Amino acid sequence: MRIAALLVALSAIFSSVSAFADDVTAAQGVIRAQEQAFVRDDASAAYSYAAPAIKEIFPAPDIFMSMVQNGYAPVYRHKSFEFGESKSEGSWISQRVHIVDANGEAWEALYTLEQQPDGSYKITGCTLLKAGQAV
Repeated sequence: MRIAALLVALSAIFSSVSAFADDVTAAQGVIRAQEQAFVRDDASAAYSYAAPAIKEIFPAPDIFMSMVQNGYAPVYRHKSFEFGESKSEGSWISQRVHIVDANGEAWEALYTLEQQPDGSYKITGCTLLKAGQAV
């Protein structure tokens, strides 16, 4: 009986870990797809990964792209873009990204994503700090 209870508990734990891993993989896919859209200067594609609240602030792809170019240059153009630690809480995921910009300077980006009613993830924000700065 104890073995059966232990197996059920372990199964539940591994199911949660697997679901978390699937959600993180999906969120990272969204971030990577947007990053690749920036590389191609594809404003419409990059904009498609933004959450509705972001689209309210930036109501058109060209306005959104201009904001990224001017305010998030390391995200827009970089030498490297590598995923770091992820956290999940409910329908939200936060994802750290280690970036080396076009000038060779290190940055830390913290993306937040929210799961949408259709099950997809959309980017709700990105905080960008030079590596080594306090949050």
